[in-house]
Amino acid sequence: MRRRVAAALVAAVLAAPALAQQPEPFEPEGYRTDNYRAPVPATLAGARVLTTAEAEAIWRDKSGAFIDVMPRAPKPKNLPEGTVWRDAPRRNIPGSLWLPDTGYGNLPPAMDDYLQRGLAQASRGDKAALLVIYCLADCWMSWNAARRALAYGYSNIAWYPDGSDGWERAALPTDEGQPEPRPDQ
Repeated sequence: MRRRVAAALVAAVLAAPALAQQPEPFEPEGYRTDNYRAPVPATLAGARVLTTAEAEAIWRDKSGAFIDVMPRAPKPKNLPEGTVWRDAPRRNIPGSLWLPDTGYGNLPPAMDDYLQRGLAQASRGDKAALLVIYCLADCWMSWNAARRALAYGYSNIAWYPDGSDGWERAALPTDEGQPEPRPDQ
């Protein structure tokens, strides 16, 4: 029995350094451009990182605008004529402005303009207004979009990395989101 306990302790001690050496995701120099559904950093320089409780407090106080950047699946181009296409429903935080596809690392000019107009709408033109940007848990889309908002000169950005996943885990209310219309569609 003592040997098994000793062996288990030795195994635990040997495994500890390996676990400690696993690097946490770090903030890249620019934007994340691939593998968007992966662990995200714990920080975003220049932004406040929110827990679910903090996001809920802002939502309940109506002290900030919530922006959902969850991508929207495109309608397949090869659908036979007459096929009915229904978008997958998106459950987001009530009152959110949904700006789909704005969290990619590389945004074409039309999408960049769409994001900038959406942020201006959400902030009512006040670059000091609190904007809470989210997507899903372990999704770099919200990290990219929040970083981009900072680059546009917004000074009160909050990033909610647990996104709608964390919101739903806390049994908070959601609404079926409708994307903000895009000029290119």
